[in-house]
Amino acid sequence: MAVASPVSERSTVVALLLLTFATGLVDAISVLVLGHVFVANMTGNVIFLGFWFVPHSGVDMTAAVIAFVFFLTGTVIGGRFARHLDHEVAVRVWLTAALGAEVVLLAVLSVLAGTGVLQYHDDGKLILIAGLAVAFGFQNAAARQFGIQELSTTVLTTTLVGIGFDSRLAGGTGQREKLRYSVVLTMCAGATVGATMSRFMVAPVIALAAAVVAASLAVFRYGPQPVTAPEPDN
Repeated sequence: MAVASPVSERSTVVALLLLTFATGLVDAISVLVLGHVFVANMTGNVIFLGFWFVPHSGVDMTAAVIAFVFFLTGTVIGGRFARHLDHEVAVRVWLTAALGAEVVLLAVLSVLAGTGVLQYHDDGKLILIAGLAVAFGFQNAAARQFGIQELSTTVLTTTLVGIGFDSRLAGGTGQREKLRYSVVLTMCAGATVGATMSRFMVAPVIALAAAVVAASLAVFRYGPQPVTAPEPDN
């Protein structure tokens, strides 16, 4: 069952789009720098795991397995957060805990990478992959609770299907078209920024992702409450 957002619909969309942008940022560096694997979009990693018996596939299979396992670990932890909420009263608290944990983890990884404690081109990258995958497992578990198909923040397949299926070209009404295009463009923008920055630096991309997630958390924490319709007089 979907959880009612503690903020208005517009604020909810803004917060989830920020999380989508963070996904584009981090998946860009994980693919381009950390071993051609995804840390947020697990569909790609499941396909990569199917390459296991193909030599010289160009995919770091150890990294793919670690990303997959630790993403699931993050979703389990995120699920524990969600099941401890007390419906509307604690939704803000739950989101603060879930997204706050993601911000802290991303910030720590950024510092460790930036100071050279974790290197990008040796086994240290596996720790980065594991940490990033856990962080985005948190995020995906949190976003899933709102039940907005277009805004899982990590997967675009359903969104793209909706664009085509509900389009006027397919005989539909174009309903939610603006939202769906916004999601696709937001993730693409995040990937573009992440890919461009990865040519010169990596740790600051992770730090930027932490800042973007923190902005989303601030919207959920301090955004305007949803407007409730007045009850009809008896």
